[in-house]
Amino acid sequence: MKTPTQDWRALVTVFGRIGLMSFGGPAAQIALMHRELVETRDWLTEAQFLRALSFCMLLPGPEAMQLATYAGWKKGGITGGLIGGGLFVLPGALVIAALALAYGAYGGLPVVQALFLGIKATVVVIVFEALIKISRRALIRRAHLAIAACAFVALFALALPFPLVIGLAALTGALMIHTHDTAMPTPPIDWTNSIRVICIGGFIWFAPFIAIAMSGDDFLMDVGAFFSKLAVVSFGGAYAVLAYMTQEVVLSYGWLTTAQMMDALGLAETTPGPLILVTQFVGMIAGMGAGGISVALWAGALTLWVTFVPCFIWIFAGAPLIDWLDGRPRLRGALAAVTAAVVGVIANLSLWFALHVFFAQVDLVTWGPVTTIWPDPGTAQADAIGLAGLAATMLLIRQWPLHVVLPCTALVSLALGGVTGAF
Repeated sequence: MKTPTQDWRALVTVFGRIGLMSFGGPAAQIALMHRELVETRDWLTEAQFLRALSFCMLLPGPEAMQLATYAGWKKGGITGGLIGGGLFVLPGALVIAALALAYGAYGGLPVVQALFLGIKATVVVIVFEALIKISRRALIRRAHLAIAACAFVALFALALPFPLVIGLAALTGALMIHTHDTAMPTPPIDWTNSIRVICIGGFIWFAPFIAIAMSGDDFLMDVGAFFSKLAVVSFGGAYAVLAYMTQEVVLSYGWLTTAQMMDALGLAETTPGPLILVTQFVGMIAGMGAGGISVALWAGALTLWVTFVPCFIWIFAGAPLIDWLDGRPRLRGALAAVTAAVVGVIANLSLWFALHVFFAQVDLVTWGPVTTIWPDPGTAQADAIGLAGLAATMLLIRQWPLHVVLPCTALVSLALGGVTGAF
């Protein structure tokens, strides 16, 4: 019989390995966890794994990290959940912190920019691939296709706020359920524990703001408030909120430039852990601009806190309710519509990102009620377009792993720019 110490050691060993190996986005991360938790060990059955995955996909935040939290919770309660989710995030967070500090010091060097052009061209292909995969899963009805199209138009052409688009999609989905979609009988639920978790977790989530308010630091208060809001609207993963986040941090707050935001996404793609760690990079670069390295470290830590503490709250409060949620047709309809809207959101991001990578100048134009971006055809960058074609060949046709493709395109980009010229 295993002792409690052996159980905790096993949790740390398994989830530490998962955290270190979690490259390649949520699909690869979920496959890795299935192999470790279902096939290699009997920590979860196949049915438990699939139900938990479906539940995590309905929550705001990174589904792979939440799945790791659920698996840890199932094995070792709240402590196990903290170990599972925490170790899934920690390796990538440490790497992102080091990269953000290095980028703040050396990101303006020509050689660094030459390398980043290859990375950004690859990210265009990665986002497009994510769009294809999510479309296949989400657009199961014609109505869902219409919702996705409307979400794209609302964001790309009408510049409507992202939370409003997601809210309207959820309302539409809740109202359009079919008459045969009736509620299924579910066992009675004890809400006491979930309410207790939400209250205690909400206080823990909010606690840093008390210290910040006492210190009078307006910058950190803005960082914490913005990324807290982002954490509760990030349905569909990081790709779904990147365009919204870029609009806010570049245009509303002025923390980063558009080029820096694209570099942030490229760096986040190269590290283990959830892609939403891009928020930590953004917070640290903004902090470096506001007050140097010490402010960057505080801003990065605060961003991590407000981004991931809610993920633990959703799982600890909601995991016991999985069967109950599945028996509510209007809720299922609302969440299915949100997933469909995410397709339109990612389509908007794909086009936005591609235009900014392939053209040196992209302008904001307005025609009546339409406000959108438009590239200057004379500023097309042939090398970026060619690098994206190379990345598409390696990723989509040859199906090379991402951790091989990214350094290849970065080095080809450096060679195209000329090593001497880059330095």
